[in-house]
Amino acid sequence: MPLFLVIAAVLSGAGILFYSQTSAFTGDEGFHLLAAQLIDKGKRPYIDFAFPQTPLNAYFNALSLRLFGQTWRVPHAISSLLVIGAAMLAAQFVWRRFPASEKWRAAASLTTLIAISMNVMVVEYGPLAQAYAICLLLTVAAFRLAVIAVERFSPWAALTTGLCAGAAAASSLLTATAAPVYLLWMLVYNRAGNRSIKTAAYCLGGVIPFAPAFRLWLQSPRPVMFNLFEYHLSFRTLYWPKTTQHDLEIMTSWIDSGQALLLLLLSLAGLLFVIFRSQWELSVRREYYLCGWLTFGMCAEIATAHPTFARYFILVVPFVAILTAVGLYAISERLYRPEAPYAALSLFTLLFALGLGKSLYERSSNVRTWAVHEQMAKKVDEVAPRDAPVFADEEIYFLTRRTPPPGLEFSYSHKLKLPPALAAQLHIVDQDQINRMAAEGKFAAVATCDDEFLDAMHLDDIYAHKFVTDDCYVYWGHTH
Repeated sequence: MPLFLVIAAVLSGAGILFYSQTSAFTGDEGFHLLAAQLIDKGKRPYIDFAFPQTPLNAYFNALSLRLFGQTWRVPHAISSLLVIGAAMLAAQFVWRRFPASEKWRAAASLTTLIAISMNVMVVEYGPLAQAYAICLLLTVAAFRLAVIAVERFSPWAALTTGLCAGAAAASSLLTATAAPVYLLWMLVYNRAGNRSIKTAAYCLGGVIPFAPAFRLWLQSPRPVMFNLFEYHLSFRTLYWPKTTQHDLEIMTSWIDSGQALLLLLLSLAGLLFVIFRSQWELSVRREYYLCGWLTFGMCAEIATAHPTFARYFILVVPFVAILTAVGLYAISERLYRPEAPYAALSLFTLLFALGLGKSLYERSSNVRTWAVHEQMAKKVDEVAPRDAPVFADEEIYFLTRRTPPPGLEFSYSHKLKLPPALAAQLHIVDQDQINRMAAEGKFAAVATCDDEFLDAMHLDDIYAHKFVTDDCYVYWGHTH
């Protein structure tokens, strides 16, 4: 890898790492960290607590916490490194496989790096403890290996491609569509070796990362099937009653994002250039076709998540970024001298940096950070004995290192209304049960930032003391 690309990657990585340690936070991150902490304590996802995600990222986080300390800063730092690793893999691919002059190869690889590492969604959500970072790295690694696999007689590259694609899906099912896309592309464009043997090797590699989930399924099939499939198919819409309207708003939200518009237009221009205008070798064009296949396939899956969210589309950013570099080249070839690419690169970088700065500035005044939850956790430890049960958001359980009362490990599950026997098997406690527990004084303290919990539990009527920080509350001192 050329030195200029390494330096650019280090600078970008430093920026993402700094943001991860100061401002990166989302309300959905807490249950991922709590799950990892519970796994580190010996508990099993699905069987011992509700966790509607594939488990590989949780196990990875659990290992990280055990090795480096029980703090949110550890998975944030590791995720930052994974993100910049994905960006470097994508940028290096462009450096090696962009059929233009050396100046344009340098500009195109930098464009790819910038389009990933300065992308608003990547910076805001990539460094979190959720599965975005590990999926970014694994899907780009699978892309690089797939390109190698079609040229090799040996099936080992196909096996490792499947291993990476399977590990991504075992970290988040939002990447599941990528696995058949890689396999189909390899079958269509295979140039050496036996297709059947490579297919078998790929499938074997894809199955291996699901071994932990399969082992849990053998122990208790019903909870595993509910968390991995039934919950997503039947219950996610409980949180978004107007799901279709919500999804339509998300699918059109790119209109309001300068970065998204720029990437969309340039990547589309790049794909059209590769298909219709480039005179590149067919083997090279096919590699860029794969970027298009992955983008369309994964976007189709994400769009039908129901409800979907804009941050889910972070998973296609590396492949859009590669096509964006081609699009910048194609447009520059028409408008400028093709041998002078740095004016186009400078303009792209300026626009992208402005978009990132604007988004982070707006976000800074609207989103709370881990500092707020650390204040709440400190107060909970002050007012509630260590062995006393508390009701809290997942972030508070994680920060105080308290094991939640059974059924309180996953706050979204409280909206579910299930038959008592099934709810007990799945470790789910509904909101009515929680309200009764609070009224009866079962909780030494309540700590939450969720307005729905606050309204449902009538905490001002049943607790004598209250601590408030940034619209988050800690209650203690039961009055009955």
